[in-house]
Formats: sequence, structure tokens, C-alpha cells
Amino acid sequence: MTSWKMTVFAPRAMIEGALLAHEDAWDWDPDIVISGSEIAEDKPDDWQLEAWLPRKPTKADKAAVLALFAGAAPDLTIEQLPEVDWLTASQSGLEPIRAGRFHVHTPEHPPLNQPGVRDFCIPASQAFGTGQHATTAGCLTMLTHMKRQGVVVRNLADIGTGTGLLAFAALNLWPRALATASDIDAVCIGVVEDNAAGNAVPMGAGHGALTMLVADGMDHPLLNARGPYDLIIANILAGPLIGLAPDFARHLVPGGHLVLAGLLETQEAAVRRAARRAGMRLAARLVQGDWSILWLRKRNGAATRTSRPGQLDDWSMRW
Repeated sequence: MTSWKMTVFAPRAMIEGALLAHEDAWDWDPDIVISGSEIAEDKPDDWQLEAWLPRKPTKADKAAVLALFAGAAPDLTIEQLPEVDWLTASQSGLEPIRAGRFHVHTPEHPPLNQPGVRDFCIPASQAFGTGQHATTAGCLTMLTHMKRQGVVVRNLADIGTGTGLLAFAALNLWPRALATASDIDAVCIGVVEDNAAGNAVPMGAGHGALTMLVADGMDHPLLNARGPYDLIIANILAGPLIGLAPDFARHLVPGGHLVLAGLLETQEAAVRRAARRAGMRLAARLVQGDWSILWLRKRNGAATRTSRPGQLDDWSMRW
């Protein structure tokens, strides 16, 4: 299939503003996939916004991308891409990472085979979440921290699971839990099943096994039937996290845990406001690069607090 890419080069603040505008554009054409990133480590303020689409960009496509920028729109370049799977190609050859209790590597790299470390082999695929992205690695660190704090999980859900990695990690930390993973993209079903088989993660409906389904947020009868949950993980985007905050709260038990990621640090305040309005309180936060990872708990009064005063709320890390 022929693919095209539109690119805008601009200062970081402009790109981040465009990404926020994209999240608010509810009529956005789903065929246009965008991302923002810095161009070089030695120039942290020079960023690019890339927009991929499966056709030659029309005048309306170009206008939609440029409309994300407030004020004078920057220059936009357009190029036709070779016929390759760009997501897989971009993830191939990734270096292994250590995060919390976990070591995540692609098949090109060997496992650590160290006591107390769980190796996960996650090949490059058409799904997000190989572990190398700061948000995924940050979630692995946060989940490990929660386990060390004595959090008990009997029923968990990973929303927007991608490769299944975070669901696998949660099952490793709480091996007797019921586990449900979902994603809006149907391609993730095969990806998760293959990764589960390759990492000896049981698939199924019982305790210690993972059930995979396709769902838009929490909108699925099986997600409703298997709840309420002790833990919900959602590594997606700030806009959906804000919109889904009331649904997450409704599907958690009193005192239940919510791990949110996929939000820039500049977006954290808005996400936390939405969570607070839904009855959640902050337990801990981790900043990894430009990204925030939040651990929140559903309010249930002082009697639900299982830790010493300050033990949870004061834990904040910046990498």
C-alpha cells in the first residue's frame, strides 16, 4: 500500500500545542496518524510533527494538519514513502531496557536470565508497546513500585494494551489475578496472542490468565461483566484519558488503583483535574523524559488507606 508523510518542523512549544489541538479534534480523520518528537538530542527545542496517511495528501488533509498550529502555520513538506511497514521498521533493532522488575528485549537480543528479573521478548510489530518508549517503561517502573508498596490486585484491566506487555507485567506481579486486556485496534489480538505464547503467559478466562478483546475505552460488555477492577492500566493519550476518567472510576472498586500514561508532563495538570473530578486522588507520579506516569486511587475515605501517611503521596520521581 502506498503511504505518504507530511512533516512540519517547529519549536517544541508549537509542536506540543499542535498535539494538544489534535487531541481536541474529535472529527479528525483516523487515516491520518500523527506524532511529535525532538529532532536531535543536542537540540531539545527543535521538534517535528509527522503525519502519515495511506494516500497522497489532499488539500483538505494539508489544511487539517496546518490548522493544528495556532497563528501563522509553519512550512509543511510532503513525501511518498517506500512500501514498508513503517511501525515495524521503526521498532526493529531496538535496544533492551530495564524497568522495575522487568527486562524487555526484541528477539535480536538475549534475555538476562537473572534471579528476580522477568524477561519479556517483544518483537517489533504493528502494535504499540515494545517497552522502549518512556511511557511503557515508566508504567513497568510504577507497577513494580506499587507491588513493593504492598498493593494487592485480584482483578486487573489493561486498556489500550498494544503488544500486551503491561498486562503481562501486571500478571507477573500479581500471578493469581483475573486479567483483561483490550485495544481499539483489532490487529492487537493476534499480536497479543503471539507475544503471550512466546513469553509463556497463559491466555484464558481464569485466574492467572489473560483475556484479550477489542474495545473502545471501557465500552465492551465483557469489560463491564468482568469488573469492577482493583487495577486499571491505561497507556494511551491525554485526551482519551481525560474523557475516560469517569468510566475508569466507575469500573474500579472503592480504593482501587489507576495507572495512567501517554501524557506529556505539560498535559498532567489537565489529566489530574479530570481524575480528581471523577473521585480519584494521586498516590504517586513518575516523570520520565517529557512524559508523566500517574498512580491514582479511587477515594474511599481514610479507612481505605493501607499505607503509612505520606508513604504513597510523597513518592515522586523524575528521570
